[in-house]
This record gives sequence, structure tokens and C-alpha cells, in this order.
Amino acid sequence: METVLFERIPAANGSEVGVIVLNQPKWLNGLSLEMAQAVTRQLALWRDDDRVRVVLLRGQGEKAFCAGGDLQSFYRHIPEPGMPIWSSEYLRTFFRDEYILDYMIHTYPKPIVCWANGYVMGGGAGLMMGCSHRVATETTRFAMPEISIGVVPDVGASWFLNRMPEFFGRLLGMTGMSINAADTLFLGLTQYVAHSSQWEQLLHDVQAESWATRREANDVLLEQIIRRLTSADIPDGVMQRSTKTIQSACSGPDFLAIYGNILRWESEDEEVLGQAAQRMKAGSPGSVRLTFELLKKGRFLSLADAFRLEYIAALNCAGNPDLKEGIRALLIDKDRTPAWMPATINEADAGFVARYFEPPWPSGEAHPLASLGAG
Repeated sequence: METVLFERIPAANGSEVGVIVLNQPKWLNGLSLEMAQAVTRQLALWRDDDRVRVVLLRGQGEKAFCAGGDLQSFYRHIPEPGMPIWSSEYLRTFFRDEYILDYMIHTYPKPIVCWANGYVMGGGAGLMMGCSHRVATETTRFAMPEISIGVVPDVGASWFLNRMPEFFGRLLGMTGMSINAADTLFLGLTQYVAHSSQWEQLLHDVQAESWATRREANDVLLEQIIRRLTSADIPDGVMQRSTKTIQSACSGPDFLAIYGNILRWESEDEEVLGQAAQRMKAGSPGSVRLTFELLKKGRFLSLADAFRLEYIAALNCAGNPDLKEGIRALLIDKDRTPAWMPATINEADAGFVARYFEPPWPSGEAHPLASLGAG
């Protein structure tokens, strides 16, 4: 079975629309290295083809657009204890090629519509956030849940979580909490909300359109098409309901104070905030601390520099025992009782943090993403 499906469909005036479908519904369309490389190759072909004017991106099935990376492959390629992470060709290539794809989507010269139905998590968020037109549905559940497996929010998270008030970005990253479509709209993660049943209508409408040769005109046409779709009736999300509470708890430069403030939500009347506190408490203490520091370091970086920073942090996390332990507890043994190292938040001190921002490749070698954004 093909893990990604590609199709060109004709539009009204002889132009074409490219359709990309992530085709791993059994695995919630988790992104593998092979899938990332295939999408990159296809987007490069369509970028240089004047007949293709617009691209649509979705996941197969009703459950997920993309629920993250291919963790089973990650698990198989983590080096044995004592071996440097740079010895894993798969992992160092995966992060490089995934980020190259994400950056390509962010900077693509033609409109890309993401149909963000169902789970949009981790690597799925990286794909979605670069798209020019991002459509949530009543089933959308967005999260950056990396602390639950011992890594940090990446795929551009140090850039896009910093494009909202810092207390929201910190909360999403440090807790891995899930939010609904209304909150993605509120935070600017998506721009539209439609009903999940309207994909076929969207497909019909883009085929009926006469697409222009100018990008700006096609952006406007897409906006008009998507706005015509009936918005789903979505209740306000926790970010809207609890903005003042979140701001009070998550603002400021003191990590331990913020961590303690969130933990106190375990007794909150707002159930979702209580769940966020529990997720943070159960997550990797090292990942929670690293997430705070990553967002701080990435606050004023360009998109390309954010990816370069994340590459170092993410790859170093992959070489730390927490990733293997997190995947084991979640997917292999499924006991959900990971033994994190360090085991407490106080052990994740400045010395612990510093080594995760040191390049893991041999001295003298260039950054694998050195050319990102050049030219």
C-alpha cells in the first residue's frame, strides 16, 4: 500500500489542483521518513509545473490528519546505550528531511490547503502550520504532546508557539494538552472551521474554479471558497474560557514558579486545565524544562534558525534514554509507567539543559540544515 497518495485533478480553465493524502490511517497517518521524502519530491515537481495552481493536503480516514511521527521506526533506530545519537543515520536523516519538508510548505510559492480533520499532533502540526489555508473541523484535536515521550516540541514549534502570547505557547508545549477547533482558531493555528463532512464539497468547488496564474489571486479565490463552507458549531475552548487564569499562571521568566502554578490546577474546577496539569506531571521532567528553554531561545529567531535550533535539541533528546522509555511505555509494553531520567523537575537544572543545545555531530562539520533559507 502506498503510504502517500498523489493526484492531479482538473479545474475549470484547464489548470490543475494537486491533492496529497497521507495514507496510513491504521497508524493515524503518522509521518515516516519515506512519507516526508515522497511529499517533498512531489511538492518540488508541482512547484515547477505551471499547470498546478493549488495544493490540497489531508489525511486518510476520519480519525486523524496526522498524529505525529512514526514512533515505531524511531524506537527501532535509537542507538544502544553508550552509542552517540549521531550514529543513527535514520534519526539524523528523519529530523533533517522532516524539517526540510516543513520549511518547504511554509515557503511554498502556491497556496496549500490543509484539511486538519481529527488529530493534529507533533509532526502533523509541523505539516499544517506551513500551509497557507488551514481548516479545522468539529473533530480537530490539536496538541504538541512531545513531553509524553521524552522529547521537545519541534517541527517549527519554537517559531509558531512563539507567534501567540507566550503564556499560551508555554502551556501547550509544557503540558502537551489537547485543544479543540475553536481554540485553534482563537490562537491563529487555523483560520477556518468547517464541518468534517464538507471535504467533498471543497473538492468540488476547487475543481469548478478557474485558477489564475498569480498567487495572490488564487489566495483570494481559496478564501472565498472556504468561507462558503458552513462552519461547524464548536463550543468555546479552554483557551478562550480561561485566558486570565492561564496568563496569571504561565507568564514571567521563573520556570519553577510556572511549573508550580500549573500543578495547582489539579484541583481546578476547569477540568481541561486539571488534565493539563496531570499530563505535565506524568511527562518527562527533562522534556518539560527543555521545552521552556527552547521556547525562550526561539522567541526572536527566524523560521530557518528555529528549525536549526530544534534539530540540535530534538536529536539530542533522541539520544537521551527518555525517548526510548517514553515510546516503550506508550506503544511497546503499554504500561504507561515510564521511568524518566531525570526523575524530578529539580534534577533538570541548568547544567542538564545546556548539553541539549550542543551540536551532536563531529566537530568541524556543518549544520545539516545550514543551507535552509539560503537563496
